[in-house]
Amino acid sequence: MARYLRIRCIVKTERTGAHERISAICGLAPDGSHWTLTHGDAVSQVESGTCAFYIERLGGQRAEVIVAMDVHAHKYLKTVADRDQPDQLLFLPACLHVAHSPNSVPSQRVVGA
Repeated sequence: MARYLRIRCIVKTERTGAHERISAICGLAPDGSHWTLTHGDAVSQVESGTCAFYIERLGGQRAEVIVAMDVHAHKYLKTVADRDQPDQLLFLPACLHVAHSPNSVPSQRVVGA
């Protein structure tokens, strides 16, 4: 079963392509520890079924995060409600955590964040 993790913040780039605008996603594990995944690793984990991600909007509504593909076959993350750009993810705050280490996702036993 996939780990179901909430994305709380992102690391943005200055690029404009949908697949280049986010370089990493971040969140908190149930124990309060910070996790970070590069954009590419997050896409791979969704595609392999290792992780499923969501964001939480005002009022506690969840928006599922999926992998999309642009016209040039570049894969990127977006919510099911987004069109061509990952707008809802881009509205998340920038991650201010000091150490962004790729693949620092919580252990397999985590079922949510």
